[in-house]
Amino acid sequence: MARHIYPCPLRWSDMDAFGHVNNVTFLRYLEEARVDFMWRLAPGNGSDAFTGGVVVARHEIDYLRPLVHRHRPVTIETWVTEIKAAYLTLRYEIKDEDALYVRAATRIVPYDLDQGRPRRVTPEEEKFLTEYLEPDPVKKGAAKKASKAATKPAGSTDGAGRAEGAVSV
Repeated sequence: MARHIYPCPLRWSDMDAFGHVNNVTFLRYLEEARVDFMWRLAPGNGSDAFTGGVVVARHEIDYLRPLVHRHRPVTIETWVTEIKAAYLTLRYEIKDEDALYVRAATRIVPYDLDQGRPRRVTPEEEKFLTEYLEPDPVKKGAAKKASKAATKPAGSTDGAGRAEGAVSV
């Protein structure tokens, strides 16, 4: 299982009034890594993989730590967690040797620009994406939790005296 590694430079203009990289800027960082992955790396020798277009259908971002401007780039690791006939899911981590700043996911839909509608993932695209396919750690964790909850007796608590699934506010 491979991950695409993209060194992303930070720009002074990425900072916000609070002295750290603005949350919207992280979407741009993900875009830079995704473009490098899908349009520089994927097509290869004259291939037309992904050249018909893609659209972003969904983003999920977990901001874990603030990132402040510095001169060395951050590393963005990108990999594939899901390949379906009409979409794929990419996951990312934005990090450096000291910290993990962001975990994110993007649902991508292949798109036929000429027809103005979604299209299917081609066999060539699927072959490329499979090289970067890893199980989704979030879904795997959710499946474990669901399985664990299903085996708990009715009326059990979460250790803090709350009924399973209850939330304290």
